[in-house]
Amino acid sequence: MNSLDAKKRIEELRKILEDANYEYYVLANPSITDQEFDKYLRELEELEKEFPEFDDVNSPTKRVGGLVIDKFNKVKHKLPMLSLPDVFNEDEIRAFDERIRKNGFNPEYVCELKIDGVSGSFHYDNGVLTTGVTRGDGTTGEDITHNVKTIKSLPLKLKMPVTIEVRGEIYMEKETLAKLNYEREKLNLNKLQNCRNATAGSIRQLDSKIAAERNLNTWIYHLPNPMDYNIKTHYEALEYMKKLGFKVNPCNRLVKDINGILDFIHEYNEKREYLPYDIDGVVIKVNDLEMQQELGFTSKYPRWAVAYKFPALEVLTKLKDIVFTVGRTGRITPNAVLEPVLVMGSTIKRASLHNEDYIIEKDLRIGDIVSIRKAGDVIPEVVEPKKERRTGNEIPFKMIENCPICHEPLGKKEGQVDHYCFNPKCPAKHIERLIHFVSRHAMNIDGFGERIMEDFFNLGFIKDITDIYHLDEHRKDLIELEGFGNKSVDNLLEAILESKKNSLERLLFGLGILGIGDKTALLLARTFKTLDNLKAKTFDELQSIRDIGPILAENICEYFSKEENLELINKLKDLGLNMEYTGEEIKNNELLSGKRFVITGTISFMRRDEIEKILDSYGAKPSSSVSSKTDFVIVGDSPGSKYQKAMDLKIPIWDEEYLRSVLTDLKEI
Repeated sequence: MNSLDAKKRIEELRKILEDANYEYYVLANPSITDQEFDKYLRELEELEKEFPEFDDVNSPTKRVGGLVIDKFNKVKHKLPMLSLPDVFNEDEIRAFDERIRKNGFNPEYVCELKIDGVSGSFHYDNGVLTTGVTRGDGTTGEDITHNVKTIKSLPLKLKMPVTIEVRGEIYMEKETLAKLNYEREKLNLNKLQNCRNATAGSIRQLDSKIAAERNLNTWIYHLPNPMDYNIKTHYEALEYMKKLGFKVNPCNRLVKDINGILDFIHEYNEKREYLPYDIDGVVIKVNDLEMQQELGFTSKYPRWAVAYKFPALEVLTKLKDIVFTVGRTGRITPNAVLEPVLVMGSTIKRASLHNEDYIIEKDLRIGDIVSIRKAGDVIPEVVEPKKERRTGNEIPFKMIENCPICHEPLGKKEGQVDHYCFNPKCPAKHIERLIHFVSRHAMNIDGFGERIMEDFFNLGFIKDITDIYHLDEHRKDLIELEGFGNKSVDNLLEAILESKKNSLERLLFGLGILGIGDKTALLLARTFKTLDNLKAKTFDELQSIRDIGPILAENICEYFSKEENLELINKLKDLGLNMEYTGEEIKNNELLSGKRFVITGTISFMRRDEIEKILDSYGAKPSSSVSSKTDFVIVGDSPGSKYQKAMDLKIPIWDEEYLRSVLTDLKEI
């Protein structure tokens, strides 16, 4: 084949494949078979290899990925990518409509599904895709062009040669996630948590081949400058983008009034679990573009749009039993044993019922059909019993009177609702203390799960903390246990040995001093540098420290006053455990130093404890609740009520893209 014929055939094949991609991924109406598509694709690949002078970065063959970049470059948006204010109930939607009507308008609205994915901006020059950018902080995003080019529903070349920017959501379908997790499970890899997190992780891969394998998808929903194309309404803009070849959600609906909005919300609240992709609400926009312009913007949001968030998804299952566990402080916790049920991608078998009062208030009975949801879309929660489903065979709850482990009588502490086992020799307390000592936030001994610690305790290998550091004496016995072998035992013993080097704060937290969490332990370690210094401090000296009040000061003094605790510390010292703070000193940073922050929702790119550790290293103080003293709130996916409270108190909000930019500037990621 000569060069001229090759060029003609390459162009012909690219057109066939581009049309096929559009028909399959956008219209869901393919005109050629998968076999034909693969045949044309292979032919094009061979021709491009033979005639490299006709190479094109936007060829369909480039969809498979393979481009690797060193880092994500920053791109400033020509027009800000503003977020939308959230509303959570019908009254707030009506208030939104009334505010607009009070301005003298009689609006139509466009209702759109709020796709649970990652926002992106896509730029085309003369109809050819040039750039894909994340939302970022709304002003500046990250260049992810190498990855968005692998998304088959996003056209590399438009049906008309226009220069345009469009915005939309990159997402992963539920079936795609299920297939990925099936393959990952076979390879003993951790499962991807949910569609949104999987999308966020995929689109930020430095190697585009990985993104290509994740089979991401798009819905396009916004044209930033529609009037430049003589478009008068948002709905017209959606139709225009569809004509260009973009995938626009067919569920979008033009409605005449508030009743149309509410009907749409009710309809898709019912349908959401049957959709092939995740949604977490409905976006409501004024349709008329001139009306949008007149309504304008606040510093953060458009006044002409809101995002309604669906309530947490609830499912029904059976409460099979209520069992009780004993914590390291002796606190008794009742737990629901449930018929396994899938809630937002996770199989739920158990849920905490907190205490006797909680169960009585909800009138939960063994045998009840109960509704389950994930509080903040994370923690499984028993919402209520379905009393209308009762048969009469349900068993009323009765609080136990004796410890389920040592069988000693239970009691309550003054002013508290929880029951406690006060027996200091209760085996459950010892096991829980041992599990706490080796846990991730304490000594962080890898390979020491709860089950292994319980087995070693029951087998007599470990009875107290110091026995952990004598476990090497039982090596021959350990390798004969079911599930163990030379390598796993040696890895565990190596992790135990390595833990001796831990900085003081880990040991302090691991000792289990009442009220001393990992963050307070870090504060004490940084302040006093050595365990001996801390041990020597008086009550007055302790409570003068920031965030160490009289109760914590008393707990610390009481702990170091007991002979058995001092004996334990001396034994650990003799065993070679580090007793000094070896971590980083506080770094100075004007943005963070001395500030209080709260995290709510799921951050896709980093665990919450990792974020807290970084911010804490700059002198920022993490908090679990929002108040007028909070300086900023970090909001991830599916935030809880803390987000709304922050909005009410007008506390600055950081979304995860802004957080990423802060951490990037600090060179922490």
